[in-house]
Amino acid sequence: MSQSPNRLSIVALVAIAIALGVVVGAAGIYLKALPSGNAPLTESVASTAQAECTADPEILARLKPLAKGEVAAMAIREAPVVLPDMNFVSEEGDESRIADFAGQALLVNLWATWCAPCRAEMPALSELQTELGDDAFKVLAINIDTGDAAKPKAFLDEIGVANLGLYRDASMGVFNTLKKESLAFGLPVTLIIGKDGCLLGAMNGPAEWASDDAKALVAALKAG
Repeated sequence: MSQSPNRLSIVALVAIAIALGVVVGAAGIYLKALPSGNAPLTESVASTAQAECTADPEILARLKPLAKGEVAAMAIREAPVVLPDMNFVSEEGDESRIADFAGQALLVNLWATWCAPCRAEMPALSELQTELGDDAFKVLAINIDTGDAAKPKAFLDEIGVANLGLYRDASMGVFNTLKKESLAFGLPVTLIIGKDGCLLGAMNGPAEWASDDAKALVAALKAG
C-alpha cells in the first residue's frame, strides 16, 4: 500500500471528525464514516427497471475480487444499471452531467468542505487522477457545499489540488438523487461508472484512494 508519509490516516481523521461532531445541520446529513469506508451497500436501486444497461457483465467479475483491502467497502453490483441524470456545473459555470463523460470510466466522488474524511481523501484522489487519469479514466469530484464556490475553491487552493477541477452542485440535487436510489446516506459517496455510463459499484465512507488496492481496482475499470 502506497501512502504519502505526511498524510494523516483515515482512522485518525475519522476520530477527529467524530470528536468534533461533524454535522450538516441545514442539509440534515450526518457523517457515518468508518476506516476504509462503511459496510457495502445493498443491491437495491430504485431506477434499475427504468433502463437496461448493456455493459459487459465480465467487467463486474473482474472488479469484484479487487474490491478488497483499502477499497473493501466498494460494493460491486451483481448487474450494471443506468443511473438517472445528475446535473452539476463546472468551475466556469457550464452545465454538466455524467453522460457528458461517456467514453471515460469514472470514479465519481461527492464531497464537501465540512466533511473531514472528504477533505482527507482529496490529496489521494488527486494522486489517483495524476497517475491513472487519461482519456480512458477520470476522477470526477463533485462538491455539494451550498452557497458560492469561494469556500471549496479556497480549500483546493490551500491543499494544492488543481487537477480535479471544481465541479459543484450547490443545490445538493446530485446527493439527493443518489439518496433516493439508496446509494447515499452520508459523505463521502463514491461511485464507479463504466465507459458506457453504467453504474458498476458504490460505497459510502472514506477510502485510501492512493493505495495499491485502489489503483488496481481503477486499472481494471479502465481496462474494461
